[in-house]
Amino acid sequence: MTRHDPEGLADVIRQFDEDDGYLDFASLGPPGRAVLDERRELSEVVGRARFGAIDPLYAATDRLESAVADATGFSRGNVVFQPSTSSGMMHTMFGLTGQVAVSRGEYPSTTTAAARASESLAAMTPLWFDPAHGRVTPGALRDVLTPDCRAVVVSVVDYRTGYLADLEGIRQIVGDRLLIVDAVQGFGVVDAPWTVADIVVSGGQKWLRAGWGTGFMALSDRAAETLVPVFSGFDAAHASSLEPDAVADAPPAPRRGAGAFMTGMPDPLAAAALATSLELTARAGVAAINSAVAERVSQLIDAADEVGLEVVSPRATTERAGIVVLAPPEHRLTALTAALFNHGVTATARGGTVRLSAHASTSAVTLDLVRDALGDYAATPE
Repeated sequence: MTRHDPEGLADVIRQFDEDDGYLDFASLGPPGRAVLDERRELSEVVGRARFGAIDPLYAATDRLESAVADATGFSRGNVVFQPSTSSGMMHTMFGLTGQVAVSRGEYPSTTTAAARASESLAAMTPLWFDPAHGRVTPGALRDVLTPDCRAVVVSVVDYRTGYLADLEGIRQIVGDRLLIVDAVQGFGVVDAPWTVADIVVSGGQKWLRAGWGTGFMALSDRAAETLVPVFSGFDAAHASSLEPDAVADAPPAPRRGAGAFMTGMPDPLAAAALATSLELTARAGVAAINSAVAERVSQLIDAADEVGLEVVSPRATTERAGIVVLAPPEHRLTALTAALFNHGVTATARGGTVRLSAHASTSAVTLDLVRDALGDYAATPE
């Protein structure tokens, strides 16, 4: 991670203008002014198509790869743009061979990619397992891994439970198997040891606040050599700089390394937006962002405790990131969601729980709105 100045976090927070009451960053992180300005200015360039102005746009991909390399610790040559976490996970699952350990509780983009790869190519076989409380821990993996298992998939932060995975502990259990990490629910707010993984995929629309259509895939040297680039398009070949007619009769082989995992040319506007977001994050410092998020999460947990509302997400700071999951009695779920709605609090309700997710920019007013909403909920007759 690049160095940051002491005032970086405050300056970065001032970039954001989300309305008070917004607590759904685990679904979408509203972009800040710098990202919106970047997209707007580059859209103007594309719209006018002035002489000589289009070609420089393609440098945005180089800028993105450098920003991801700085943020993850992976080499720039092992980083490639992806339009989403799902896209990176499809590349990954279809490129694996052998048995792959996958929790059934992983986000559907992972479980679906695993199922599709197994059904279509039969080169990989999912080793499905159901960890206790939905938490993929080193102990849970120790109980399910087999000698035939070649890879393990885990989310750095579980989207339902808010659990922050122990990547270093998991790495020890995984041994020489490939470790694949879905980073989208933690990247930008969790100071994780990314390089213990072999493959890291993430979208930029959540905690990085770069907007939809942004993401990346980072690979270790070993993963870059062993993962098969099944979906590797013309732009992922060394010959992509040639005229299409020159290779039409002899489709080029994929290049080596991360660059093979492209199906088409990266969107330069999306690449620039994600690069801008990563540069802002680097300026603030992930550790500083994480500390601010932790403070707000603690306040949300305290507010729930004050009214006796069960918190089923982790309480320990070492096991959580920005997600708080509330579990009211089944017959009280509607009362809770109505109270939040009436106070203008944006959250996600699913499976009998309510998920609140706070960022460093979450305001004191937002936290007060939650307290007021929970107070009304507690005062509602059962």
